[in-house]
Amino acid sequence: MKKEPTLLFCVGATKAGTSWLYDYLAAHDGCHIRTIKELHYFDTIETGMFKRQLRRRTQVVASLQDRMVTAGGARMAPLAVKLQDALDWRDVLAEGGENPQRYMDYLTKGHSGDKLVADISPSYGMLPATRLQKMAALAPDTRFVFLMRDPVARLWSHIRMLAQRATKALDAVPDACFALLEQVLDGAQSGMTERGDYASTVQRLWAAVEPSKLKVMFMEDMLTPQGLARLCGFLGIGYEGAAFDRPVHVGPVLAMSPAQKDRARALLRPQYEFVARHYPDIPANWRKNMGEGL
Repeated sequence: MKKEPTLLFCVGATKAGTSWLYDYLAAHDGCHIRTIKELHYFDTIETGMFKRQLRRRTQVVASLQDRMVTAGGARMAPLAVKLQDALDWRDVLAEGGENPQRYMDYLTKGHSGDKLVADISPSYGMLPATRLQKMAALAPDTRFVFLMRDPVARLWSHIRMLAQRATKALDAVPDACFALLEQVLDGAQSGMTERGDYASTVQRLWAAVEPSKLKVMFMEDMLTPQGLARLCGFLGIGYEGAAFDRPVHVGPVLAMSPAQKDRARALLRPQYEFVARHYPDIPANWRKNMGEGL
């Protein structure tokens, strides 16, 4: 009888190392991870936007099919895997509604005794506790990981990523970054700070997930041999070495002005205070941005 795998949900935070963790688990001998990192299944259920997600996935399928036409040699095999995964996921979305069994069948297709399957979608960190509770009941062993990065660094990384995506001309990216930063600091882009609202997300996870099945972790800790070994232990997989200095989805290299950084610290001070109360063993870069009195 095929063993039921551990199901992992990595629910964020945005720009807090989830892509790095996905790459690590996808290459891990004890995991069975399909090639689509962010499935967005449960936030799609909450919003009902299946048609929108289906259109996006159909576009991905078409792009992969075009690439298959011109690909050759060693590129063919990985492209074929990506295409099959995209087709399979498109079929799940085409149902247009919630089907937990189809979702689990997608994650476990090709599973052959591996210890872990995963859905790494940072957007899940925004879900209500009632949805997180349903997710926690999907498999006999369901575990959640929530990664936290220094709040100022996370916000600035998020801004740089979005500005780069929205700007076609490379030389216009810096101005776009600083314009978006000013909007966030003025309170005009609340969605940006909501993605880094550790206090709200962690409290929803506390309400929905058994403590033994939840790992709230600093990204800075994960990117060390000792921290990654602890995470592997929580997930029930063996520790395998990693390239901790390998950047993933790094935006343009820009620095806030001192005044902007002070405003960002003030804006995000509630996050620093919450984390310091509940997870006091915080990394050095957090302490530097927290300042005195915490």
